[in-house]
Amino acid sequence: MTAFLELDGSFGEGGGQILRTSLTLALLTGKAFRLVRIRANRPKPGLQPQHLSCVRAAAQISHAEVHGDTLGSGELTFIPGRVQPGQYHFSIGTAGATSLVLQTVYYPLALAANEPSEVVISGGTHVPKSPCFHFLETTWRSWLEKLGLRVRLKMRRPGFYPRGGGVIEAQITPGSGVQPLVLVPDQAAHPPIPRWGRQLAVTGFSAVAGLPLSIAERQAHRAEKRLRQAGFDAEIEIQSWEAGPGTVLALVWQLGPVPTLFAALGERGKPAERVADDAVDELLQHAERAPQAVDPHSADQLLLPLALAPGRSAFAVSTVTLHLTTNAEIISRFIQRQITVTGSEGGPGQVVIE
Repeated sequence: MTAFLELDGSFGEGGGQILRTSLTLALLTGKAFRLVRIRANRPKPGLQPQHLSCVRAAAQISHAEVHGDTLGSGELTFIPGRVQPGQYHFSIGTAGATSLVLQTVYYPLALAANEPSEVVISGGTHVPKSPCFHFLETTWRSWLEKLGLRVRLKMRRPGFYPRGGGVIEAQITPGSGVQPLVLVPDQAAHPPIPRWGRQLAVTGFSAVAGLPLSIAERQAHRAEKRLRQAGFDAEIEIQSWEAGPGTVLALVWQLGPVPTLFAALGERGKPAERVADDAVDELLQHAERAPQAVDPHSADQLLLPLALAPGRSAFAVSTVTLHLTTNAEIISRFIQRQITVTGSEGGPGQVVIE
C-alpha cells in the first residue's frame, strides 16, 4: 500500500506555491502526497488552470498517477513515477504564468533525468504576482549557475495578462547535483557596471507590446529620475515588442550577489508613472534594507534546491516573507533538513539550511 504525506494547502501563505513545491519534491524523492484544502482561503479556491498545468506537467514527465486534477478541486492525490527526459510542450490555455510551470518541472528534469530535455510552455510570460520571463532569464538562471546548474531560456513570444498567448522555451541539461551556497554580505557585492565612463548600479528596460512607444518612454523617464534622486545612476533601454497588448518596466540591481530584477506591469487605467513607481519602490526597499542580500522573490525559490545540496547553506534576505517560511515548512515534510529562518516577517533576516 502506498504511503502518503498528508499536506494542508491552506497552511501559511496558502497559495499555489505549496502545490508546486510538493509536486517537485514528490518527483525528486519518490514520495506520494495527498493535498487537501488547496488554496482554501483564496477568492477562487481550489485548482485553477495555472495550477492544473503544473500538476499535469509534473504527471507527464513521470507518468504519475493523479486523482483530483479537475478545475476547482480542493484535494489532490499525486503518486510520482520515474522522471523521463524528453521534448515537452505544456499549454496553460490561459494567461497563467509559464514561469511557475517551468520551475515545477525544472529540478526533476535537471537532477533526476540522465539526458537533456526541451520544455516549451505557452501561456503568460508577464503575469501579476508571478516571476516574469526576464526574472527567470536574469536572476533565477544566475542563481542556478551559482548552484552548479544550467538552463538555456528563450522567449519566443511575449504574453501579457489577461490575453496570454506567450511562449517560452527551456533547454535543460542534467546536472550532477546542487552545490551549497554560503553568502557573506561583504563578499556578495558586485561592483557597478562601467558604461561610457559611468558606474551603473541599475540597468533595465522599459517595453511595450502593441501599445504606443511613448508609454515605455514615460516609464523609463520616471524610473531614471527617481533612481537618480536616490543616488543611483541608471540606464534603461526602450523596447517595442510584437504581440500584446501590454507593458513592463524591468529594473536590474547590479550590486548584489547576482543581477536582481524587479519588474512592474501596466494595466488598463494605470498610468505609466505608477508602473515606474511600483518597480522603483520595490528595488529601493531592497537596496536600502540589505543591498547585498537575496531578494524576497529569490529567497523562497532558493530553499528547494539548497535543501538538496550537501552540507550547510546560509544567506541573508532583504525581506522575510510568508512565502519563505511556508516553503521552508513544506520542504521539511519531504526532506530531513533543518531550515531556520530568523527575522520578523516584512523585515530583513537570515536563512540557514543544515
